[in-house]
Amino acid sequence: MTAPPDDNGAVARPYLVLLICCLSLFMVSMDVTIVNVALPSIQHDFKASTSGLQWTVDAYTLVVASGLMLSGSMADRIGRKRVFQGGMALFCAGSVLCALAPSIGWLVLARMIQALGGTMLNPVAVAIISNTFPTPRDRARAFGVWGAVFGIAMAVGLPVGGFLTQVVGWRSIFWINVPFGLAAILLTRIYVPESRAARSGRLDLVGQMLVVMMLATLIAGVIEGPRLGWGSPATIAMFAVSGAALLGLLFYEPRRNDPLIDLQLFRSVPFASATAMALCCFAAFAAFLFLNSLFLQNVQGYTALQAGFCTLPLALAMILCPPISGRMMGLWGPRYSLFCAGVAMGSSALMLTQLQTGTPLWFILLAYALFGVGFGLVNTPITVTAVSGLPRDKAGLAAGIASTSRQVGASLGVALSGTIAGEGLAAPHGAMLSGTHTVWWLVVCGSLAIIVLGLVSTSRWGLATTRHADHLFAEEAKS
Repeated sequence: MTAPPDDNGAVARPYLVLLICCLSLFMVSMDVTIVNVALPSIQHDFKASTSGLQWTVDAYTLVVASGLMLSGSMADRIGRKRVFQGGMALFCAGSVLCALAPSIGWLVLARMIQALGGTMLNPVAVAIISNTFPTPRDRARAFGVWGAVFGIAMAVGLPVGGFLTQVVGWRSIFWINVPFGLAAILLTRIYVPESRAARSGRLDLVGQMLVVMMLATLIAGVIEGPRLGWGSPATIAMFAVSGAALLGLLFYEPRRNDPLIDLQLFRSVPFASATAMALCCFAAFAAFLFLNSLFLQNVQGYTALQAGFCTLPLALAMILCPPISGRMMGLWGPRYSLFCAGVAMGSSALMLTQLQTGTPLWFILLAYALFGVGFGLVNTPITVTAVSGLPRDKAGLAAGIASTSRQVGASLGVALSGTIAGEGLAAPHGAMLSGTHTVWWLVVCGSLAIIVLGLVSTSRWGLATTRHADHLFAEEAKS
């Protein structure tokens, strides 16, 4: 039932395999944005609090952030096709449970199940694509298609989510995953060949548990702090556990032969900067989605469908700008793309600090378009900066850590924006606006950080640290 490699080792129908992998990427990436448009409807149906809405989004991103690297290691050991199919089945099952959820608590739990499947899809699909396209030129083209699909999925999720929520109901945003997921499972069974890593390290279960503890308690502390009280024993305990888990990682990982996180990677300033930039830009993007969906519907009084269409400038910019970013990088390297991205996102955030109940629509749409330009320009240079100059056998780990930092940033963005804006998010007629202005000023600071880190990571000194890290990895390999 499987299309095997031919006599030369090439996979039969490689572009069909790419299409199947891109289908999983499209589903998972669109799910990140599509849920945000439905938040006011979910809030209304379940009478949910702000923290309930935060957990609806963060339960997903938190599980994905915690499990990305472990899923990649599992796929290398037991087979990428097998893990990919299992992840797709789990994602579909979680989607069905989300659609049937009777309360906000059950919805959050179902989102976690959905996310467990999501952790087994995108990183494994990257490995499948790498194995399917062995030559550098074909692989570059394949990942170009992969990147374009990611941008399109993130962009169209907002208007599609608005349409489905308004016309069919918010539960339909989860039902839509099921037929596509079942088709992907069947096509994977028929056309995707099985593959494993030639050498897979031992699973780092201790490191994985420390990562889960660190992220879960940190996000829980930020979200539940306003309700429990920032000085309450429970809140203090959550932050203390998160800090202890971080210290445990810093102590344990360098002493392990096959660490989940190789801390020596952070000796490379470009890699460390890329990780920080990924965290900043995805925190800003997640805060943007979370707050503006509520602003458009709770404050401006738009329907979910109208709110979805208001995000079209953002969506179009996110589709059009990644190819422009690629051309800029080909001519001048990542520095100018990162600089322009920081300026565009910062300018948008400055405009959003001025939002009032009577703000004209053209002003809002211009701010959204600028944010889309910034986000569309930033992703490709971050990925390239993360892996450039590092040994090839470290590139996958570096890309995995950068992807994890994106999900951590998204979780923090939702947690912080909901906590800062407070329960005013649940109130109509502009009660939420004073809190959101503080969030937008934080986004301005994050945009400035992207500009500074982009300049530092592409400086002579920054590039020299990567060469030094490469030398250390070479000495480590010899010993």
